[in-house]
Amino acid sequence: MCTAATAVAQARAEWKYGSGMGDYRGVNDMQEATSPSSGQEQPDARSGPAGSSADAPVKPVIPAAAAKRANASVIGMIIALVLSIAAFLPVVLMNPQPKGDGYRPDIDVASVARNAADVAGFTPVAPDTGNAFRANYARWEAGTGSGVPTWEVGYLTPKTSFIGLVQTRNSNPTWLLQQTKNAPVTGSRNAGGREWELRDTGKGEKSMVLNYRGSTVILSGAAQLDEFATLAAAVVTSLESSPAVTVSPSAAPTP
Repeated sequence: MCTAATAVAQARAEWKYGSGMGDYRGVNDMQEATSPSSGQEQPDARSGPAGSSADAPVKPVIPAAAAKRANASVIGMIIALVLSIAAFLPVVLMNPQPKGDGYRPDIDVASVARNAADVAGFTPVAPDTGNAFRANYARWEAGTGSGVPTWEVGYLTPKTSFIGLVQTRNSNPTWLLQQTKNAPVTGSRNAGGREWELRDTGKGEKSMVLNYRGSTVILSGAAQLDEFATLAAAVVTSLESSPAVTVSPSAAPTP
């Protein structure tokens, strides 16, 4: 009897708990079937198949009238540019660029000096340097502002520097300092057999001063001393080949 009762109790227990476990497994199986798998993305229901028109790039379409207006604007700009070039081209051709050596005026220093002798009161120097030094101006200055009439010549040196020549018979200390830019005396230099006073500003500008045969000659510029010496020697030769002083009524000192 005990055995039969026990069997019945076990059967009831198996039915009760087995049925509940089965339902539980059923629910789990349904959840796994309906839930998305881990690491997998569900396809978007709105996205179409690959290569559909939604993925194709959009190409802008320009209306024919707008394209025609754009082309007309470009053509107009090109025509205006061509007309501008055609207008300025004759001007450029009529004004050619200077050559590499630059413009070098033909100044006859000796001729200008002869013309100035009557009013200068002395014979202006006209140094002969051959073609080594080129004069770019030669003039007589009445000295209205300074009170010191001067003979002035500008020379371009063989090394493309510049030396200015000033000569007068009315030199004074103030005028001399102005002409030499207040440079102190730093020594002397022999040129043409004469001792020239050397003044140097220390900034590249220098001057050589000579008092000889009744006049004062100043050479000033940034050229090298060897070029100064060459021009100074030619100045001494010119001074010695002419009278020391040419007296003229119009050459009276300015009061």
